[in-house]
Amino acid sequence: MSGLKKMGDLSGVLNLEKSGGMTSRDVVDLISRPLRKVKVGHAGTLDPLASGVLVVCVGSATRLIEYVQRMPKAYRTVVRLGARSDTLDADGRIEVEDDPRIPTEAEVRAALAGQVGTIEQVPPQFSALKVEGRRAYDLARVGQAVELAARPVRVDRVELISYDWPRLEFTVDCGSGTYIRSIARDVGEALGCGGLVEVLVRTRIGPFLQGEAIDPTGLPIDVILAGLQPTEVALGDMPRLRLSSGQVEAIGQGKGLRLAEVEGAGDVEGEVGLIGPDGGLVAVAAREGGAIRPRRVLAAGKAQG
Repeated sequence: MSGLKKMGDLSGVLNLEKSGGMTSRDVVDLISRPLRKVKVGHAGTLDPLASGVLVVCVGSATRLIEYVQRMPKAYRTVVRLGARSDTLDADGRIEVEDDPRIPTEAEVRAALAGQVGTIEQVPPQFSALKVEGRRAYDLARVGQAVELAARPVRVDRVELISYDWPRLEFTVDCGSGTYIRSIARDVGEALGCGGLVEVLVRTRIGPFLQGEAIDPTGLPIDVILAGLQPTEVALGDMPRLRLSSGQVEAIGQGKGLRLAEVEGAGDVEGEVGLIGPDGGLVAVAAREGGAIRPRRVLAAGKAQG
């Protein structure tokens, strides 16, 4: 890719396939090492056991990671019933029930239905959440008790694929911050037999689909970067406004623009992407009173992709 010669201009979003056994950091390193001074980051950790979509932002697109993290997600999982794990998955210390209660399919369906909606969910103690400034999994690994408070998460849909004791397979559509391992635990407890995740695949983050993801292992960086998408895809369906070159300069200086100066600005509610004359994303902004004011400014110019 000729753009590799202009590292400072490299910016965009990659839809990558993470393999099981790799960490999310491993995938980022595959991109960041050959790019050296270009900033690279992922938008949402996948556990080492898990596979599927990992969105990686490159260059100035890393400033938009939080917007990708907010996008709805979809997963497919296989849960082993009749067993429990300290990590809530098959990578942890497993305790198998000696004489487990075997639930009926009707009971399984009812337990899954109980996970739909805005629910109060306790995150796994082996998670990246911080407790007094330290990662929960760091504390858990050295045997310290980790108490994480329940928090509201949104689960839009849970659909049963198959149930053949002790394995239960289902899909989940959910909002940001939802732990599938916690769903497995809570379904298992509702059924009175325990449960842990054996297989977990993230099939979608917003518009990023697993069927379109690139497996970066073993590929030259030029081939991987051929799949680099424009930076603005990180905004999903956020509305856009077009700016003139003079307006781009003003936004780059942190100045606001009067609503009357920008076509369509009067209809803006919430955040909006600002697009320059060359089609590149300039900033994320929001309406404040009678003006559009920048919240997250990116380097002007057309994103690579």
